[in-house]
Amino acid sequence: MPDGVPDVMRAAYIDAVGPADAIRHGTLPVPAVGPTDVLVRVEAVAVDPVDAFVRSGAYATPLPFPFVVGRDLVGEVAVAGPGAAGFTPGQRVWCNSLGHAGRQGACAEYATVAAERLYPAPPGIAGEDLVAAAHPAASAWLALFRYGRLRSGETVYVGGGAGNVGGAAVALAAGAGARVIATARAEDAEAVRALGAAEVLDYRAPGLAGQLRRAAPGGYDVHLDTSGRGDLADSVDLLAHGGRLVAMAGLGGGTSALPLGRLYTKDASIVGFAISNATAGDLAEAARGVVRVLRDTPWRPRIADRLPLSRTAEAHRMLEAGAVKGRLILLPGG
Repeated sequence: MPDGVPDVMRAAYIDAVGPADAIRHGTLPVPAVGPTDVLVRVEAVAVDPVDAFVRSGAYATPLPFPFVVGRDLVGEVAVAGPGAAGFTPGQRVWCNSLGHAGRQGACAEYATVAAERLYPAPPGIAGEDLVAAAHPAASAWLALFRYGRLRSGETVYVGGGAGNVGGAAVALAAGAGARVIATARAEDAEAVRALGAAEVLDYRAPGLAGQLRRAAPGGYDVHLDTSGRGDLADSVDLLAHGGRLVAMAGLGGGTSALPLGRLYTKDASIVGFAISNATAGDLAEAARGVVRVLRDTPWRPRIADRLPLSRTAEAHRMLEAGAVKGRLILLPGG
């Protein structure tokens, strides 16, 4: 390794898929750097629900063991391969697509990232905000614009508008000139309206489907339920002619009957979307959306807590218990 880069590092990793307690915190070799790779000295890592799905085996993907968990990081370039054009040592960078499809994860002092999956950190945006925003804002951007094909003037439904992904979706859709109807808890309604929602309905209220129809008599051009609790039949019924329902939540949430007749007679469509399947090109476009939402809208990720890397297993337990409202940040130097 070049001067200043050690041979070993501290990391949070697993030797086999399993419960959160399977995560170990120990020493591993600093990963090698290929010709088009960048070795990043990690500053902070955000913990995502998908991290727990991968670690437990619920989301099947190739994992090289010992496998470093985690997806998103912000840090600085330690070493850039000769084919990693545009990256230089000391440059601040971020990434949101590690820990999947055979790629080692982010929960370590150092991580190797393919140059096509690494982005320069923009000036004026705090590193913790950037890494905390990476997954939810990129997910929202891809769901709305890549899969939902959202256009200015359309009407968008965002279920779970006070959540991590939902809040970003409200802000991005409103910023793109769409009319946004969102659902949230009554106590969160004011905050969701401040993000640009035209109307916020209490998802616990009786007769919600009727309220949603009245809020958009012509139907919803894009339907995005980030909560995973929506009823498929009601959702299809709420679509406008040519409407697009983007299914992006609810892993393991059971089955629901598809109202095929109402779907095809509206020329409507349902598309599934998981950010783990996004191409490097799609993620690069979404990265610009992440920066845009942080620069141009009032949305900011809510950071629930900051923990040292040694408490990665605890962070996974907290997520799986539903004990986190906001984003958890892990600090390798902590």
